Amino acid sequence: MSYDQLHRQCRTLENLFYTKLTSYSQLVSTISRNSNDLEASGSSERWKDMELELDDLLEKLEEMNEQLSALASEPETLSASMLRTIQNHTEVFQDNARELRRTKTSVKNALDHANLLSGVRNDIDAYHSSAADSLLEERGRIDSSHSGVDAMLDQAYETRAEFGRQRTALTGINSRMKSVLNTMPSIDNVISMIKSRRRRDTIIMGLLIAACILFILWYMWG
Repeated sequence: MSYDQLHRQCRTLENLFYTKLTSYSQLVSTISRNSNDLEASGSSERWKDMELELDDLLEKLEEMNEQLSALASEPETLSASMLRTIQNHTEVFQDNARELRRTKTSVKNALDHANLLSGVRNDIDAYHSSAADSLLEERGRIDSSHSGVDAMLDQAYETRAEFGRQRTALTGINSRMKSVLNTMPSIDNVISMIKSRRRRDTIIMGLLIAACILFILWYMWG
């Protein structure tokens, strides 16, 4: 190809490379801000695709620069401005290759850091989940213990109430027994009176019978 064709293609590739490299560089901040999993968000795949595109563009730029360098080996066919342009393309290519290597390192470090943070976050989440499960299990055991204690307290209260009812019933029985015992002296008095009256009637009957017998004897012997 002629110098003009190589120059135009080289400029086009340089501009395209610059645009791609800028987007690739911005991926570092995107990865740093992304708190989600890199594989799930697609950041890892974007990094690989953009890196392959830049490697391909840099390879094409290298080919263009080699062809321009071949033209520069025959300076009699080129002007001084053309030679300076070819030299400028070479320097731009070297800068692009150096910048790509630096950006690759930055992106790799950002990815490693993000993966590390993601792993630590997953471990923390797993720990929190496990701790939450343990707390829920412990709370379940405590609730079960509380239920058992409540049941025991209810049983104790019921037993206490039953004792109270029995105590009330026994108190009533004791009261009735005392009442009965208190009435027993009166009954004894009545019985004593009845017995006294019977003895008196017996004595009267005896005296009356004796008087009758004496009267009959007196009448017979008189």
